Amino acid sequence: MLLLRFLPAFVMAMGLLACGQSSGPSVTTPAQAPAPVAPPVAKKEIGLVMKTLTNPFFVEMEKGARRAEKDFGLTLKVKTAAQETSIEQQIQLVDDLVADKVAAIVIAPGDSQRLVAALKKAIDAGIKVVNIDNRLDQAAVAQAGLKPIAFVSVDNEAGAYKAGKFLAEGIVTPTQAGMLEGIRSADNAQQRARGATRALLENQHITIVASESANWKIDEGYAATKAMFEKFPDIKLLFAANDMMAIGAAKYLQESGKTQVKLAGFDALREAIIEIKAGTIAATIDQQAAEQGYQGIALANRLIQGDVVPEVTLIDTRLITQATAL
Repeated sequence: MLLLRFLPAFVMAMGLLACGQSSGPSVTTPAQAPAPVAPPVAKKEIGLVMKTLTNPFFVEMEKGARRAEKDFGLTLKVKTAAQETSIEQQIQLVDDLVADKVAAIVIAPGDSQRLVAALKKAIDAGIKVVNIDNRLDQAAVAQAGLKPIAFVSVDNEAGAYKAGKFLAEGIVTPTQAGMLEGIRSADNAQQRARGATRALLENQHITIVASESANWKIDEGYAATKAMFEKFPDIKLLFAANDMMAIGAAKYLQESGKTQVKLAGFDALREAIIEIKAGTIAATIDQQAAEQGYQGIALANRLIQGDVVPEVTLIDTRLITQATAL
């Protein structure tokens, strides 16, 4: 009974206390602050400097580089000169990338010597450099005080030897041959000329009567072939150090009715494969342009991370003829 007597008073007191609390200032418990979000990690920038995009070979090279860009989470800045002979423009592109402070430069130099000074500036600025396609002159690199620069390409001499050997097959009577060289100051042009020359001259029946530079271009390939055949109309074998020149040569040979001339190129461009299937070009060399682009970016990525990379990475070449063209 005593408990029941005091219960109403207790309930009233608790009610007054509650009213007093509600009439006072409200207190808000602060919500827990969200954890700070780390800023996104900036992707490393790599500059890809090529000779031109007017040659399908370098279009394929860029495709391979773009695949590496995606695989390794990089940002690729592609720079190309107007023509394969635009060496001063390539030098300026390298200088621009140095000013942009890219992490690395991957370059297919149009000239094996003249790009060395610009690339030294890049290396002195802490930028990693990878050389693809056409090798920088090793003596010029050493003279500039640089260590050997990582290089990705094919054995150009061995590839051209395959093409020359194919041209020489079955020749058992005295036969004249001609050659269309690339830019003569380019290491890959020199190697291809050596390889094709060696293969042709291994056949005692073959004489090389003319060798002209057509600077890797279709129109110059046409003009050089025309001039060559006006002087040596009995040429039966012709090696062109790239497919662009071979396509120009094939055009002249078809127009002039010299369809029995056996012609080989180098690069395995889609346009050259079409000519091989049609029988106007006999062979070409596949040097896997896309793979060169991919491996160049892959090596640059490793250098950025502080890895030691091979001084030379060679990619296989493959002879393509009408029997093997896909």
